[in-house]
Amino acid sequence: MGVPHRGGWDTGRVRDDVLDEISALVPSRPDGFVRVGVDGVDGSGKTTFADALADHLRRNAREVVRIRADDFLNPRAIRHRRGRDSPEGFFHDSYDVARLRLDVLDPFSPRGSGRYRESALDLVADLPHDPPWRQAEAGSVLVIDGMFLHREELAGTWDLSILLDVPFTEAARRMSVRDGTHPDPEHPSMRRYVEGQRLYFRTCDPRARADVVVDNTDVDDPRVVTRQPRR
Repeated sequence: MGVPHRGGWDTGRVRDDVLDEISALVPSRPDGFVRVGVDGVDGSGKTTFADALADHLRRNAREVVRIRADDFLNPRAIRHRRGRDSPEGFFHDSYDVARLRLDVLDPFSPRGSGRYRESALDLVADLPHDPPWRQAEAGSVLVIDGMFLHREELAGTWDLSILLDVPFTEAARRMSVRDGTHPDPEHPSMRRYVEGQRLYFRTCDPRARADVVVDNTDVDDPRVVTRQPRR
């Protein structure tokens, strides 16, 4: 797993009652925008869950823009500047947070312009990417999935934030199916990724920062385990 992946490895189906419960928490701003973040470790099922939530909102007459944080990676030279095996590098340097803010999060702030771009890196060419600007309709909900969404730089961004809580043993097993990596999270080859994410959990405590924590250990039976009072 030399590069974070876009996900989509599993065929689990998010239960309608879970989607109903979470969708009811998404604010409505007919003249503005709403930002919803789906966080979790690699292999937690973020892409599948975020896609299901976006589809559920659309079925309930909400306009939705779907973005993947993995389309806002840094180039390889930045991702690996602390060393190819560095957990600190995986946490701090994987994402181009500045571009993610400029191109997506700021435009979707409550009174933002809604003018956004979908990606910042051509992953195959490992070159910056400047796709055309798009215009979101007023009232749209941004649904974005990615790792580290409760980091200090982003912690105050979300109108609703969700953490998919999955043990590293299960996440590593899923990654081994998806990416061919080692299924043991303690294997030396997994150190960069697992320890980088443990560093995130120690320093940022996403379980406490998330509005909703979902146990997604069983992708066919996700369960809401924590709902924080709206802040």
